Order: sequence, then structure tokens, then C-alpha cells
Amino acid sequence: MSKVDKSVAKMWERYLDSIGEDISSTSKKYTSWYFANTEKDANELAELVLKGQKKATASSLLIYEDEGEPIPRAGELSIITDWYGNAKCIIQVKKVSIVPFKDVDKEFAKTEGEGDCSLEYWRSVHQRYFEEECKSIGKTFTEDMPVVCEVFEVVYQ
Repeated sequence: MSKVDKSVAKMWERYLDSIGEDISSTSKKYTSWYFANTEKDANELAELVLKGQKKATASSLLIYEDEGEPIPRAGELSIITDWYGNAKCIIQVKKVSIVPFKDVDKEFAKTEGEGDCSLEYWRSVHQRYFEEECKSIGKTFTEDMPVVCEVFEVVYQ
């Protein structure tokens, strides 16, 4: 097990201990991942979560479908890492909705907590991101593209 893998495993063990459970008896499961597709963004976004500013994230439904990944569901736990896989915190999904890109609203953009928290900033940054993602799987970004909008809370850090 690498140092990075140990970081995630250790955080999971400490979290379970904090809620009175342990690895051998818990039924809880988690995923481990980082935000974005660059080192700079992944690390900055993890820091925004730790500061309590970022409480939501958005993903392309097309990517979930292309990769055969299940859509997140309320109650699921994830260990958020930096770009290198070092554990930063554990989040729990509170709400998931799927809406067309054009219908993401200013409340969600503010909750996502990036940039100046405006809808204009959110649309600009996410359109570029989704265009790049779509291109990588042979799809084309459109304003009607379905976006998975997750609201979460930090449950352990």
C-alpha cells in the first residue's frame, strides 16, 4: 500500500472510529476522488471544500454513462483528495439533481463556491470543462446537456 493509499485508508478508519464503528463491522462504503482535471484546480477546489466555501459539484451525465459509473445518490460518502491522492476530508452527498446545463441556477452556482460564485462565472468555467470532457468521449457540448448537480456536506476532516 502506497503512502497515498494509506492516507485515504487512515482517514476512513479515523472517520469510522469517530462515529463508533470500525472497518470490520461497518456496512458503510466510500469512493475516493479529486475535483477537476488539473493539479492546480484539484488542489484549489479541495481547499475550498475545507474552508466551507464549496458545498456542491457538477458533472456531465454523459461521462457517467460513458464510463459506466453509477450516478451519485444522497447519503453516499466520498473521501476527497488532492491531485496526488492525499486524503483531505470526507463528504456526504445530501442532494442530487440532473438538469440541463442551461437550467443550472444562480443558487447552485453560489453553493458550488468557485470563483466569484456567480452564475456567469459558473457557466463560463463549466462550459469549457464540459466541452473538453465531451470531446474526449466523442460527444459535443450543448446547452441542453444533462448535468449531475450534487450538494454535499463535509462530515469529517
